[in-house]
Amino acid sequence: MKQEQVIVIGAGIGGLTAGALLARHGYQVRVYEQAYVAGGCASTFKRKGFTFDVGATQVAGLEPGGIHDRLFRELGVESPEAKICDPACAVFLPGETEPIRVWHDRQKWQRERNRQFPKSEGFWQLLNSLFEVSWRFQGREPVLPPRNLWDLKELIKAVRLDTLITVPFALMTVGDALRLYGLDGDRRLSTFLDLQLKLYSQVDAKATALLYAATALRVSQAPQGLYHLYGSMQVLSDRLIEALTKHGGKLYLGHRVEKIHREGTKVTGITIRNLKTQQIWQEKASHVIGNLTVQNLVQLVNLPNYQKRVAKLPPSSGAFVLYLGVEAEAIPSNCPPHLQFLYDYTGPIGENNSLFVSVSQPGDGRAPTGKATIIASSFTDVSLWWKGSQEEYNQLKEKYTETAIARLSNYFQLSPEMIVHQEAATPRTFARYTARAQGIVGGIGQRVSTFGPFGFATRTPLANLWLVGDSVHPGEGTAGVSYSAATVVKQILSS
Repeated sequence: MKQEQVIVIGAGIGGLTAGALLARHGYQVRVYEQAYVAGGCASTFKRKGFTFDVGATQVAGLEPGGIHDRLFRELGVESPEAKICDPACAVFLPGETEPIRVWHDRQKWQRERNRQFPKSEGFWQLLNSLFEVSWRFQGREPVLPPRNLWDLKELIKAVRLDTLITVPFALMTVGDALRLYGLDGDRRLSTFLDLQLKLYSQVDAKATALLYAATALRVSQAPQGLYHLYGSMQVLSDRLIEALTKHGGKLYLGHRVEKIHREGTKVTGITIRNLKTQQIWQEKASHVIGNLTVQNLVQLVNLPNYQKRVAKLPPSSGAFVLYLGVEAEAIPSNCPPHLQFLYDYTGPIGENNSLFVSVSQPGDGRAPTGKATIIASSFTDVSLWWKGSQEEYNQLKEKYTETAIARLSNYFQLSPEMIVHQEAATPRTFARYTARAQGIVGGIGQRVSTFGPFGFATRTPLANLWLVGDSVHPGEGTAGVSYSAATVVKQILSS
């Protein structure tokens, strides 16, 4: 057993993955989580026999050789049972009753997009070419962005001649590519891309880095894919906790880290509070890994220059989420597990003008027999939810709930007798249960200025303080944060 003590702050998927991997390599690992359920935005809660995924509802990286598949094999735990999402999503544009179906089969998806967006195939072929090169590059486990000579060496090792094909596109956005192919005037295509990319990059097509979009828009097709887990998203956390404890690591729920201590350029330890007993104490550590947003990190430790960079970031999004437990008859036949709706071309993507909807499937463990769950989320300006009185907050929450149900009723049968349970979450809710600053979700927007070599690194300005999660690898959900965890472990082992 190594004598090095590793403390992980936050038991989200990134934190649990890093902790489990380091425990397997003999480090003494303790993971502290302020909530009483692990998983962060990929956790669940139960109501009246229904199981609701808090935030994330689909998983990438379970295919053979995918990031979750590789990590579960390395950790010696079984991969969760899952079903491929096909279509990965059905997208309804304003006034249209026939959706755009994002099929798993590549040829089927090609026929669909050619039918939906004539004359756009050149654009899609560019994305496909960039994806193939980028995916091979990522599979060679580069460290990006590099912060020292070792990182740079690992990055250079991952580069091949074909990688250079992406260089001319490194500073381009999706909007630039649409103009290149004369498609910037295609409102349906631009709107479809806005909807899809907002889920992953947090910004619209005009602003999203092209190389990032190539992966986000292609990862749902074979041989990759998006998966619907049986049981719930909590299964991922359960597997990682199993691996953590199997290799000697420890998880403490209901414990909040209140400060990270530093001496010079190194971290020395942390201050922790037991939220049940209110006992406070300090612990030393050789390494501290924060499964945190960058906004949360700078609240815990003094990093002046880092703080300035964080302060300059554009505002991050929040989410309004409606959780419904319904009778099975409320769900149309052959309903896909994931849908997107945009209700008005002139409105924003978010604020209830668009909804991303996840629907449970028969036998997937999320609802009692004869019933189903519907989870509908919309991006929202976090500042809206922190203004005014409690009464004004309650009124806003009720307004959003009523609007969401009314709009969902255009597709689902949501008469009062069909709804068994309903509740809603806002940025305030996410702030309370996940401790994310202001309840922001999804990570940093993937603009050219914050993507890849310009993004936040797993290394922080302090030599033994590390960052994992969607601030350093945003937009790919549990797969992305697992990549960030694997990178940190690789860097720690190298030292």
